[in-house]
Amino acid sequence: MSRWKDESEARQEIKEMVKEYYAEYKRENKEFKPGDRINYSGRVFDEKEMCSLTDSVLDFWLTTGKYADRFEKMFAEYMGVKYAHLVNSGSSANLLAFATLTASELGDRQIKKGDEVITVACAFPTTIAPIIQYGAVPVFVDVTIPEYNIDVTMLEKALSDKTKAVMVAHTLGNPFNIKAIKEFCEKNNLWLIEDNCDSLGSEYTIEGETRYTGTWGDIGTSSFYPPHHITMGEGGCVYTDNKLLSKLILSYRDWGRDCICPSGQDNYCKHRFDGQFGLLPKGYDHKYVYSHWGYNLKVTDMQAAIGVEQLKKLPGFTEQRRQNWNKLYSLLEKMTDKIILPKREESSNPSWFGFLITLKENVGIDREKVIRELEASGVQTRLLFSGNILKHPCFINSKDDIHYRVVGDLDNTEYIMNNSFWIGVYPGLIDEKIEYMAQVIKEALQK
Repeated sequence: MSRWKDESEARQEIKEMVKEYYAEYKRENKEFKPGDRINYSGRVFDEKEMCSLTDSVLDFWLTTGKYADRFEKMFAEYMGVKYAHLVNSGSSANLLAFATLTASELGDRQIKKGDEVITVACAFPTTIAPIIQYGAVPVFVDVTIPEYNIDVTMLEKALSDKTKAVMVAHTLGNPFNIKAIKEFCEKNNLWLIEDNCDSLGSEYTIEGETRYTGTWGDIGTSSFYPPHHITMGEGGCVYTDNKLLSKLILSYRDWGRDCICPSGQDNYCKHRFDGQFGLLPKGYDHKYVYSHWGYNLKVTDMQAAIGVEQLKKLPGFTEQRRQNWNKLYSLLEKMTDKIILPKREESSNPSWFGFLITLKENVGIDREKVIRELEASGVQTRLLFSGNILKHPCFINSKDDIHYRVVGDLDNTEYIMNNSFWIGVYPGLIDEKIEYMAQVIKEALQK
C-alpha cells in the first residue's frame, strides 16, 4: 500500500522535505569576513522557488506549460503590457524581437537586407548580432559619460533614407533618454526595440506618465539569467502592446508556424483542416503550415516555475538594488578627484544592475592594476561588456562580410573600453560587503 492517500498528499510531503533541505543546506550564510568572495551578482532565492520547481518536476511536463502561461500573464500585468512571451534566454529575446520586424506582414515597415538600424558599439554583443545576422546595417553612434547610454544628439546625423529602427539597451539599469528616442522614432516612422535585459524594474517618466522601461517602444526584451534582476537560470521574455507583433513573435518563436495553438493543444482555432496556405493542398494540417523561417526558442515549464516565485519578489529586489547603489555612491563620493561616478538619466528611476566606475584622465591610475587589486581582495569586477564591439575578433574576422556605418567619433566608447569597470549592487549584498568594496576601491585608487 502507498504511504500517501493520494498524489496531493505525496506532493505536499515532498515539498515539505524540500523546505527542510533548503533550510539545512541552501540558506545563504550572511556572515562576512574581509577577503570573502563578493560576486558582482547572483541568485537570491529561498524555499519558495525550490518548491515551485519541485512541483513542476513532479508534473514532468518538460516543455512550455501551465507555469509558463502563469508567468506570462503575471509578467504582462506587472509590466503593464498586453502581450508577453517567454523564451529560453535574453539573447534569444533580442533575436526574436528583431526577427519579428523582418516579417513581410509589416509591409513598408518590414526590415530587409541593407536597411539600417541605429545602435551603439558599447554594448553586449547580442544586442547587435541580430542586426548583422539578418543582413541589416548597424549604424553606430557614441554614448555619453557618465550615463553610458546612446548619445541622442547623434540620432539625426545617423538617420538616412534606409533607417528602419533603433535598437539599444538601457545600460546597467540606467534608462536611456526614452523621450528623445521615442519622439525621433515616431517622427521618422521607425521601430524602437528596447533591450531591457539589464534594467527590469527601471522606470521612466514622460509628461507625468511613469512606465517601466521596455514598455515605451514597440518591443521590449528581458533576460532571466542568474545575475539579472530575477532569474529562471536561463530564460527571457519578449513583450509588446501590438497585436500583430505579438502574433509574429509567437510564430518566429515556435518554428515559424502559422498555427496559434498553445503547447499541448490541437485545433484551438477550430479550423485545423479548413485552410488554404501557399501552394499546399486545401485542408493541409494547420499545425504544420510555416509562414516564417523560425526557431524553437521556448522556455521549459521548470524554468517558468522558478520565475513565478521570483517575479513576486521583484519589487523588493528593485528597492534593495537602489539602496545598495545609493550606499556605494555615498561611500565613494569623496573619490571624484580620481573617478567618475555614474549618473542616472533625467526623468528616470533606475533599477540598477551594477555600479559603474570610470577612471579620470591624467590621474596616473591604471585600470588593470585597480581591478587586479579588487579581484585579489575578493571583489568581483566586470567591464562594460564589449567596450567597443568593433574591436573584437568576431567583428574583425568577418569585417568583409559586415556592412556598417559609424556616425561621428566613438571617443567615449573608446574611453570606456580602456578606463571603466563595474561592481555589483544585487540584493544579496549586505551592508558589510558594500562597505568593504568601497574601502578596497579607495585603497586601490590610492596606491
